[in-house]
Amino acid sequence: MEAFVVAPAGFLLAVLWFDLMFDTQVRGANPSIESVASISAYYRRVTTDARPMNFAVSGAMVATTVAIVVEIVTTNPEWLGWVSLILALAPMSLAARRTVPNAVRLGQGTDAAGEQLERARSILRDHRWCIASVGVLVAMQLIHA
Repeated sequence: MEAFVVAPAGFLLAVLWFDLMFDTQVRGANPSIESVASISAYYRRVTTDARPMNFAVSGAMVATTVAIVVEIVTTNPEWLGWVSLILALAPMSLAARRTVPNAVRLGQGTDAAGEQLERARSILRDHRWCIASVGVLVAMQLIHA
């Protein structure tokens, strides 16, 4: 059962890694305007221009959630499924509530430079937290397997 959880969760982990490669350009006190423009262009491609491929992330989220629910119902130890569900749903809800809307808005490039920088930094913070949560989920599932 763990493989059905790890496969889509591993995909999400890879997506977060790629996002972080762009996000880290705004670390530090004075990131350049070019860095923010690079991140903005990336998020325009992955949230808007890549349709319908951008739905692959949503599909992986659904597949991960379904696999974890099946794991809770069918396997022991039950705690593994419940902890996995928390580790999955927390970053997914953050993505739905804040990260994706910020990425879409940043990709539109309509905000002032200062607002774009703050949006990019917010996305970086979110992605750092999300990669830790999904990483622990994947590691836990692999260790249990």
